[in-house]
Amino acid sequence: MTSDSVPGCSPTHNGENAIACDPLEIRVDDLASDAVQSLIAEHLQGMHGNSPAGHVNALAVEALRMPDITFWTAWRNQELCGCGALKELGGNAGEIKSMRTRAAFLGQGVGQALLNRIVSEAADRGYKRIFLETGTGEAFAAAHALYLRNGFDWCGAFADYTATEFNVFMVRALQ
Repeated sequence: MTSDSVPGCSPTHNGENAIACDPLEIRVDDLASDAVQSLIAEHLQGMHGNSPAGHVNALAVEALRMPDITFWTAWRNQELCGCGALKELGGNAGEIKSMRTRAAFLGQGVGQALLNRIVSEAADRGYKRIFLETGTGEAFAAAHALYLRNGFDWCGAFADYTATEFNVFMVRALQ
């Protein structure tokens, strides 16, 4: 597995009134650990809890192990904070999959760090565009805001997706 260290602050204290800043480690992951499998189960449960049956496009562990997908996890002090993946679409394009930050780490830059890593990898691969599909409604508002802040724009359905009232699509051009 390969990893990158990303600076970030966790809300831990060093015994005084100062907040300790601990790096966030982003690593390519094989999805073998119980912790990672639990996070994927949490992600799937969240997606099914916020979208009607038949309208969830999140991938299970075995699908995330396919050769056209690279999967990363984010760790801080040996704690699993989140995950994200990049799927090769062909035609110089990729798709973001399975972005998830554990509740205890929300607002600490985990999603941003994972997104940065995924976009960087897509650019390194020579992709011209990176797409994503996500849900609609309040449960997905923070994700929409993250992607919009990072240069993604709304677009139509791509690949094999069908547009419904329960999903939206975004794209970002890469240099």
